[in-house]
Amino acid sequence: MEITSINSKLLAKMFLAGAKNLDSKKDWINELNVFPVPDGDTGTNMSMTIMSAAKEVSSLTEPTMTALSKAISSGSLRGARGNSGVILSQLFRGFCKVIKEYDELDVTIVCEAFQKAVETAYKAVMKPKEGTILTVAKGAADKALELAEQTDDLVFFADEVIKHAEYVLNQTPEMLPVLKQAGVVDSGGQGLVQVLKGANDALLGKEIDYSIEGVSSGASPEKITAETEAEIKFGYCTEFIIVLNNPLSDKEELKYKAFLESIGDSIVVVADDEIVKTHVHTNDPGLALQEALKHGSLSRIKIDNMREEHQEKLIKESEKLAKEQAAEEQKAKEPEKEMGFVSVSIGEGMNEVFKGLGVDYIIEGGQTMNPSTEDMLNAIEKVNAKNVFILPNNKNIIMAANQAVSLVEDKQIIVIPTKTIPQGITALVNYIPDHSVEENKEQMMAEIENVKTGQVTYAVRDTEIDGKTIKQDDYMGIGDKSILAVGKDLKQTTLEMVDAMVDEDSAIVSIYFGSESSEEKAEEIASAIEEKYPDVEVEVNDGGQPIYYYVISVE
Repeated sequence: MEITSINSKLLAKMFLAGAKNLDSKKDWINELNVFPVPDGDTGTNMSMTIMSAAKEVSSLTEPTMTALSKAISSGSLRGARGNSGVILSQLFRGFCKVIKEYDELDVTIVCEAFQKAVETAYKAVMKPKEGTILTVAKGAADKALELAEQTDDLVFFADEVIKHAEYVLNQTPEMLPVLKQAGVVDSGGQGLVQVLKGANDALLGKEIDYSIEGVSSGASPEKITAETEAEIKFGYCTEFIIVLNNPLSDKEELKYKAFLESIGDSIVVVADDEIVKTHVHTNDPGLALQEALKHGSLSRIKIDNMREEHQEKLIKESEKLAKEQAAEEQKAKEPEKEMGFVSVSIGEGMNEVFKGLGVDYIIEGGQTMNPSTEDMLNAIEKVNAKNVFILPNNKNIIMAANQAVSLVEDKQIIVIPTKTIPQGITALVNYIPDHSVEENKEQMMAEIENVKTGQVTYAVRDTEIDGKTIKQDDYMGIGDKSILAVGKDLKQTTLEMVDAMVDEDSAIVSIYFGSESSEEKAEEIASAIEEKYPDVEVEVNDGGQPIYYYVISVE
C-alpha cells in the first residue's frame, strides 16, 4: 500500500482519529505523571485540548485545508489546558501555518509542517527542557527531515516517524533523572505518540468511529429546564416499610415487584422475614400502598412530588440567572476601572479569601481541573477594567494564561506567574491601587519569590522520588521544588514538611485546611508549630480545597 498525498478530507479523519486515540488513553497517560499525586492530569489536559479542536473539526461538513487548519489551530488554542495541552496546541498551530497554503499534502509539505510545529512549540516555552513532549516532537521532525529525501510514500514515512518518536520517548528517562527515578517515560511525549498513532490508523484506512461528542468543560452545573419537568413520567417518589404479617415467599415477592412495575419505575424492594422496604416512582401512590397493605401494616411512609421539586429548582435557577444577569448589567453601567483581577482558586474558603482581597472574577479549578485558555478569556471579558492581572496560582496553568494574553485586544493583560495559592494571596496583599500597572507588577513579582508553599496529600502509587521511597496511600508533604516529607501519620508528615520550610527568617505560617481535614486538626498542627517556633506567628484558615489536606505557606 502506497499513498503519496493527503487531501483535507483524509487529514480531517486523521486528526479526529488521533484525538480519539489520545482520549481513550488519557487515564493511562495520567498514571505516568512523576509525582504520584491524585490529581495527575497530563492525559486529561492533552485530551481536553485536542477534543476542543476535534469538536471544531467535526462540525465542518466539507472541510477545505484552510478551514480545517483554522479549526485545528483555533480549537486547540482556546481549549488548551495545562503545560502539556498548551504545547500540544502550539505544535498544531505551527503545523497548520504550513498546511493551510495547500490543497493536498505530500511528504515534503508534511515534513515542512513538522519543522514549523516544533519551532513554534519551542518558542512558546520560556525555558525548554529536554526529555519532554518537546524532545519527542523534535525527534519526530528530525526523522521526517531525513525521510523526506528518501521517499514519497506517506505510509512508509509515517510508520518510520512514529517508530523514531517512540524510540525518543523511551530515551526520555535518560534525559530527565526524575523520570528514571520514577520508572516512567514522559507523559506528554506519550500523549503525542498516541496522537500520531491514531492519525496513522486513519491513514491506513482502519475502521474508526470518527464521531465526536460534546466536549465537557469540567464543572458546569446542569441547567434545569421546563422540558425536564415534562420528561418526568412518574411524578411521585414513594417510599415505605411493610411490617409483614407473614414472611413473603419467593413467588409472592416476585408478584409484588411485578405489580409495582405495572404502576411505576425506579423500583427497589428489599425483603427479609419481618419487613419489606419499598421504593417506587408512580403516578398513583395509593395503589402501591393498597397492594402493600395486603401483606401487613405500613410505617415510615414518605411521598414526594418530583414535579414540584423540579419546579422549585427551575424557579431557583431562574432567580439565580436573573440575579447574575442584573449584576452583569449593573457592572456594565459602572465606569471602567483602571485595574482588575482574575484568580484561579480551589475551594470555597480560598474563594472567599480572594474575594476579600479584591479579586473581580474567580476561575474555579486549579489542582483538580486546570482551566483552559477559553476559561481565561471568558473571565477577562467579565472584568470591567483597562488592565487585568491574572493569578494562575499553579505552575501548570501559567502557559494557558500567557496564551490568553495574545488573544485579547481591548485590554492589557498582565500574568503574574504565581505557582501556588499562597503566592497568589501574597501578590494581592502587595497590590497598591495608587501605583501604576508596571509598579504593581514589579512589586508583586518580587514578593511572590519570598513565599514558600507546602501541600499535603496522599500517594496514588508506589514510587521513589527525591530520594524518598513512597508507598501507595502514604501522606506526602510537597514543597515548591521537591517532596519534603513522607509518612503514615498525617499530622507528623505535615509537621515534618513545615520543619523543612521554616528557617531563621520565617515570621508567619499560614495553614489552609481542606475539605478532607478540619479546623480542629489544623489547630493541633498550629499549636505544635507555635510550641516549636515561638517567634513565628501561626494562623489557621478554612481553605475548603479538595485532595490536599493542608496548603501551608511560610513567609
